[in-house]
Amino acid sequence: MPIEIKSVGVLGGGVMGAGIAQALAVGGLKVAVRDISDELIEKARSTIVDGRYGLKRGVERGKTTQEQMDAAIANLSFTTNLDDLKDVDLMIEAVPEDLDLKKKVWAEADGVVQPQAVFATNTSGLVIGELNQAVSESRRPQFIGAHWFSPAPVMKLVELVHAPETAEETLQALESVCQRIGKASVRVKDAPGKYGFIANRVYFAAVREAQAVLAEGIASAEDINKAMVQGYNWPIGPLAMVEGARKGWQ
Repeated sequence: MPIEIKSVGVLGGGVMGAGIAQALAVGGLKVAVRDISDELIEKARSTIVDGRYGLKRGVERGKTTQEQMDAAIANLSFTTNLDDLKDVDLMIEAVPEDLDLKKKVWAEADGVVQPQAVFATNTSGLVIGELNQAVSESRRPQFIGAHWFSPAPVMKLVELVHAPETAEETLQALESVCQRIGKASVRVKDAPGKYGFIANRVYFAAVREAQAVLAEGIASAEDINKAMVQGYNWPIGPLAMVEGARKGWQ
């Protein structure tokens, strides 16, 4: 039976959590953001409205209208109380990339949120089959990985990572959410022992080879980047991307 997602809870209002909440709210879903203090809640609200990729910037750049911004803000609520999220259809966790912390957060949510809710963990490489051990066995078919690329309001891709226990209906529910909010999704099998799913594994392999070409003196960094941009239509060269990341690009 198809799973219908109308309301979403987001655990963690940092850069990723706030960005995910913004993307969902702009897409027309009701979203409740939960963090552990009023200070963090206000920071999340500010990121969504006034941040570098926030709603106001979108209006200023002509990417969205004032009416669309107002509608998105109306779709959002903020709380420090997990009980306020107990009736959501989808819970997305976006706390820091720490296995023990994520398992602690999921164990807490499992005891509060309605049994029918789908649980999606935002991770760039942790094993879903380890994370889902934090929830009850009956919940594991509804547990999935959802790797949102940063910044979430801008980037189009979400990798949906399924463990053997993950139900087909859960995958379809997340695919439907992605489609509704204008994101592209890809399916990825959980792969214990391999850090990274599709995009990061392929990308970092390319970066390693580009660094080897540079170290061997075969070509300059400028020409390596130029070769990939002009030869393969990459938007930016691999070494330029690494340099950008060092400077704090999202």
